[in-house]
Amino acid sequence: MTLIERVKKTHKSVFDMTDAPLSVLVEIAVDLANSLTNEDRFDRLLSAVRSAIPCDAVALLALREDVLVPLAAQGLSPDILGRRFKADEHPRFERLTQSRQPVRFASDCQLPDPYDGLLLATQGDLPVHACMGFPLYSDNRLIGLLTLDSLSAGVFDDISQKTLSILNALAAATLRSAELLNMLEYKASHAHEVALALALTQEALSGELIGESAAMAQLRREIRLVASSDFNVLVTGETGVGKELVARTLHQQSSRCNEPLVYVNCAAVPDALAESELFGHVRGAFTGANSDRMGKFMLADGGTLFLDEIGELSLAVQSKLLRALQSGEVQKVGRDKPEKVNVRVIAATNRDLAREVKAETFRADLYHRLSVYPIQVPPLRERDQDVLLLAGYFIAATRRKLGMEQIRLAPAVNEALLAYPWPGNVRELEHTISRAALRARSEQAGKRIVTILPEHCDLSVPPSSSTMLQSDHTVSAELASSHKPVNLKEETERFQRELIHRTLTEEQGNWAAAARALSLDRANLIRLAKRLGVHVERRHAVVRDKP
Repeated sequence: MTLIERVKKTHKSVFDMTDAPLSVLVEIAVDLANSLTNEDRFDRLLSAVRSAIPCDAVALLALREDVLVPLAAQGLSPDILGRRFKADEHPRFERLTQSRQPVRFASDCQLPDPYDGLLLATQGDLPVHACMGFPLYSDNRLIGLLTLDSLSAGVFDDISQKTLSILNALAAATLRSAELLNMLEYKASHAHEVALALALTQEALSGELIGESAAMAQLRREIRLVASSDFNVLVTGETGVGKELVARTLHQQSSRCNEPLVYVNCAAVPDALAESELFGHVRGAFTGANSDRMGKFMLADGGTLFLDEIGELSLAVQSKLLRALQSGEVQKVGRDKPEKVNVRVIAATNRDLAREVKAETFRADLYHRLSVYPIQVPPLRERDQDVLLLAGYFIAATRRKLGMEQIRLAPAVNEALLAYPWPGNVRELEHTISRAALRARSEQAGKRIVTILPEHCDLSVPPSSSTMLQSDHTVSAELASSHKPVNLKEETERFQRELIHRTLTEEQGNWAAAARALSLDRANLIRLAKRLGVHVERRHAVVRDKP
């Protein structure tokens, strides 16, 4: 049954229409039925709404658990699609979710509007004056909302009941069709049991992949493809791109989603305790072992073990990890008898393990065992407009944490966010938004709508970027004037040694401060410096040639 046929069947009594707005909606409904993608359907729906009912903004939101997720919007700030709204935190949304009929809010309604300050037509802090919402139901289940907003008071007061009924049915049918198409597409590409597991396990708000760029679409396809298997996965990417989030998503979309996901930060585990951390120990196995302890492999039995910063493990620990992966057995420190485990391993690193294998600092057999299916997480600078969606996501989270009513971005901030190279990737963006919100709140104390301005974000080009750019020009000039063969690995390590040495000298040998300056974890910096032959003596960095 097509979309228009379903609308006619469900709302036959209201299809005896003579007014123009209804005719427009029916024509658009036929057009919607022929649209090929959900994005196209949503956009056509919103355009139809604005054609039938003049308004400044319209948005379609899906209800997932108790969170409203914007699917499409017109007339609102572009970061709105990255925001998430808990219905019980927004009185107007809460009222809509508790209604079975369209709701027109009075112009003098005192309930705060979640879109205040976010309409593109807004001048200054002028709030929304007219607001109307439609609860969208499918089989007596609330699946989403359609909201209309205007800066003109009373603009929705004279809309006929027929128009409201058709509009409600049209929006509900569009959203329901999108849900059905998504489910069919998923079942066609994945095993039935995984699709069933995903239907029972909704993505947590804190574990959601935000982004609509081509790079993120490809990443999602890769995750869906491998999630239904039990293959080990190696997740690679720069610091701060969200490798941990990818690992959680892989687990949530797997048949093991109802079993534990156990996390191990390999960089934070000392070599002396790594074996106990992974495999456990018995009482008395070594000094300080006062009781039996289950290792992370046993805790993850039946589920997934996430080994973050896998490249930081020593060769000795790598050997024992390989044995566990090959045999599916672990042996506690101090016990002779091995124990069987059923664990899927997801590993992550920001290092080039293939190069580490060639340098013999990482075991080749373990590398191949871990990277049955490698996934590369794209850096933020390659994700087009995703930075605005992520900014909206972090703004919503920051608003809740700080107990603020509304936060918005000034148009100049959008431009600055898109222009900035984000060397620290998503993590840097999150921290930038948090700091900017604090600064804006301090300067605009007492305002309902706090606006983040460019000066609150401090988005200047990192000093290290200009330094490295100058260094690149110098290196290029040297190479151009020389006919000697160049060893890329040696030149890269030389640059790393000099940069670490210079940073440590500037920070007077303070490893923590140097790590922050280089956007690295302290333990990772120490290991890298040790491998490159950089040491600290009397609070100053010293470079020693590697033997």
